[in-house]
Amino acid sequence: MAGTRAEAAVVWLASVAPDPGACRREWARDPRGMVFLPAGKRWDVLIVPGELGYPTLDVLTRLLDRPGPVLADFGESRMGFFVPPGTAARWVGTGIRGVGGGTWIVVPRPGSAVGGVRWLIPPDGSGTLTDAAVLELALHEAVASRAARDDG
Repeated sequence: MAGTRAEAAVVWLASVAPDPGACRREWARDPRGMVFLPAGKRWDVLIVPGELGYPTLDVLTRLLDRPGPVLADFGESRMGFFVPPGTAARWVGTGIRGVGGGTWIVVPRPGSAVGGVRWLIPPDGSGTLTDAAVLELALHEAVASRAARDDG
């Protein structure tokens, strides 16, 4: 089942590539490899500092049965939350970068153990994304929890 889900995720992610077949072949040749994929077609990505991203992910996993895909970068200093297309253009948030139409992101193959950029929550191939309003709520809760700990 996990292999089937990973293959569905590969097809879903590769569908945004200029040449989806070449993208799938690249991952088949080197499952630990990375590809550049354009954002803004099936998903945007909101990039959050790691110190805020992890508490936000904790909140999201309490709120949702299945959040959308989430990436962590080298050293886990940043996390990328996959959200619906168009979100990056509308997002207003200090310290959060939106990756949307006209931009590209490094993406590892789902189902592979890769150093550096890695999936914290891999895509499942169904197109599940994190709703931007729910992500905003989770970010606010994470910030509030952190502030309460710092004050306590």
